[in-house]
Amino acid sequence: MPNLQPYANPVYFVYLLLGLAPIVVGLLLGKRWRLYETAISLIFLFLIFDADKWQQGVALIIYVLFEVGLIFAYLKYRRKHNQTWVFVLTVCLAILPLVIVKVTPAIMAGRNSLLGFLGISYLTFKVVGMIMETRDGIIKELKLLEVLHFILFFPTISSGPIDRYRRFIKDYRQIPSQSKYLQLLEKAVWYLFLGFLYKFLLAYYFGSVLKPRVAHLALIHGGFSKYLVAYTYVYSMDLFFDFAGYSFFAVATSYLMGIETPMNFNRPFISKNIKEFWNRWHMTLSFWFRDYIYMRLVFFLMKKKLVKSKITLANLGYLTLFLIMGFWHGLTWYYIVYGLFHASAIIICDMWLRFKKKHQAHIPSNWLTKYIGIFVTFNVVCFSFLIFSGFLDKLFFK
Repeated sequence: MPNLQPYANPVYFVYLLLGLAPIVVGLLLGKRWRLYETAISLIFLFLIFDADKWQQGVALIIYVLFEVGLIFAYLKYRRKHNQTWVFVLTVCLAILPLVIVKVTPAIMAGRNSLLGFLGISYLTFKVVGMIMETRDGIIKELKLLEVLHFILFFPTISSGPIDRYRRFIKDYRQIPSQSKYLQLLEKAVWYLFLGFLYKFLLAYYFGSVLKPRVAHLALIHGGFSKYLVAYTYVYSMDLFFDFAGYSFFAVATSYLMGIETPMNFNRPFISKNIKEFWNRWHMTLSFWFRDYIYMRLVFFLMKKKLVKSKITLANLGYLTLFLIMGFWHGLTWYYIVYGLFHASAIIICDMWLRFKKKHQAHIPSNWLTKYIGIFVTFNVVCFSFLIFSGFLDKLFFK
């Protein structure tokens, strides 16, 4: 059978629609054929990780066995005990495979880890979220097949969106009414259309037609040039339409299966400031980092009274959050600078919002200031994407 990467070509969608047709019919009849859903999930995972990707498939199996064992071991422990060091150790063990995968290329001259596979980051986010909610006492009971179905949910396995266990299982356990499911089908068709428009038309135009041309011209002219400016905006559009298109496909496929996977993008380029941008861009990732890293770090620092100033507390949280996000993308200077850039941008944004609130009587707030905010935010974000792209490394250092 052919190796098919998720939503990468029309052949994948032929397999997808054929595989999902019985699920759609079943849900229209008010039935969820869980055994068939499990079989289809396994088939699509096989299609993703077969042929030359078989080593990734083996790594996925080993990873899932390790992580699921860890989840259930901690759940059993948590029913009687709640020591912090055990929780921290469990989280560290959960992220250890991801850390190994991220660090290996940096210390092994670009060689990839044998533990790596497509989607390891997003599966790790799911697992860590479950462990943290088990610690909080929110998750008290788990069923093995449901945990496996959540972790290995194939529509979102490669790049999200990142769902939460309790939300996912609520959808999985209940069958939507016919009227509700018809609404999901309508949305799914619309999202599939948007996905094709974004990924196969707009992302193709920006990424495969324009980007190579402006990149070539920018490299020929060297340094700061109008072609570098052009590359900044072309790359930003390519990044958005490619990722948003993928996310539309993932959400649409989930809807066809009766699972309301959360959206990942909400018109991010109309954000009036950088904080609003992160509430609209890659939302499931930014909300995951907010809930499981930022909020917990701030709570810990407040509880231990290590930092008295609320402003300093928030700023430390931003720096930690975005540094971790930068390192998560990769151990290269431009990913780390990207994280620091966004942390600095949010700190400056907070300063401005406090100043604006204090002097609101003297600072206008109208349609003009709104569009100025959108313009400034858009350009700040596009510049950050230029850093993220790694093109500056190629332009100035290679």
